[in-house]
Amino acid sequence: MARKERRTFKPDFKSKVALEAIRGLKSITEIASKFQVSPNQIIQWKNQVVKNMDSLFDNHYQTTKEDQEAIISKLYEEIGRLKVENDCLKKND
Repeated sequence: MARKERRTFKPDFKSKVALEAIRGLKSITEIASKFQVSPNQIIQWKNQVVKNMDSLFDNHYQTTKEDQEAIISKLYEEIGRLKVENDCLKKND
């Protein structure tokens, strides 16, 4: 008997299905029928979204803060370098 190939789903499809399940406007069975996905799979995707929802905002803020600190550090280095160059040029005039 031939093996059935596993289907793979893209993240945007998974999020679309999970979001519809979270909204709760339709039952899991109706959503499964609409998207032709197992109800158990939809429940797993929904739980995964709900479980990781808080980290969506925390990681973004921390990354942004770290990026800002790196940019500020680079800018201070640039200011210091330009000030030294400016002082050298003033002395040579």
